[in-house]
Amino acid sequence: MKRLFSGIFVVTALLLTPGCSSNTKSTETQVSPSMMMNHEGHSMGNMNHGDNSQITTKVKLTAPKSLSPNQPINLVIDIQDVSGKPVNKFDIFQEKIMHLIIISDDLRSFAHIHPEYKENGRFEVTANFPESGNYTLFSDYKPAGNKENVSLMNITIPGSVPLPKNLEKFSKTKTISDTKINFNISQPKIKAGEEISLTFDLKDNKNQPIKDLQPYLGEKGHLVIIKSSSPLTASDYIHAHAMKDPADGKVEFHTKFPKPGTYKMWMQFNRNGQIKTADFWVNVE
Repeated sequence: MKRLFSGIFVVTALLLTPGCSSNTKSTETQVSPSMMMNHEGHSMGNMNHGDNSQITTKVKLTAPKSLSPNQPINLVIDIQDVSGKPVNKFDIFQEKIMHLIIISDDLRSFAHIHPEYKENGRFEVTANFPESGNYTLFSDYKPAGNKENVSLMNITIPGSVPLPKNLEKFSKTKTISDTKINFNISQPKIKAGEEISLTFDLKDNKNQPIKDLQPYLGEKGHLVIIKSSSPLTASDYIHAHAMKDPADGKVEFHTKFPKPGTYKMWMQFNRNGQIKTADFWVNVE
């Protein structure tokens, strides 16, 4: 059976308010807390942990009242402190002020885009949601002099939701146009809480290691990992950073999976000026 959705779906314990002006399309907002992240992208909660220099933030998402699948949608993201005042200074990391990861809650759809900073804590971006259904938005940013923060937002695109498909096969090989990607794990099994290396071997159509990888946001590759959960939370999000100076055709990441479960990974790299995305599933014990 197909289900019908309408309007914005908001999951937050803090605040739901109408838009600021009757002459704007943006008529609903969502405010939710943020999570501090360590260097591996793992959640540290949104408390200061005794560090008075750490800013605790929350995010406000403003979206149009009328939403449609596969259409450009203008979003406004406001970063605030706990008192509701704008956080107006940010550090650049991985060549951007904010990384916005948009995931459909069934983990079928993935996008990694970069909102434009408009000052006074406000970011704007145009996003495309390919199908009707529920989406989770992870905004990843660093208030000046502070740790990396991740804020979670939710939005529902109305319409008939496609029937769920069977879970994709746990394949360790993907081919994207002229590039073959082999995924390797440093241990026979992945165990929650343990350090592990994830290596992606990239080869050309002659089965030779790729030598023409170009930097993407300052690195050989980027890896976003999301735990299959309902609902998705900030603690389900991992943004791992590539190791420096790998061998030709190799992109390697060191990380931890915080909890047992099924995770989906999206590894992005730049070849011939095109950003390519290879996705893989793993089980964590």
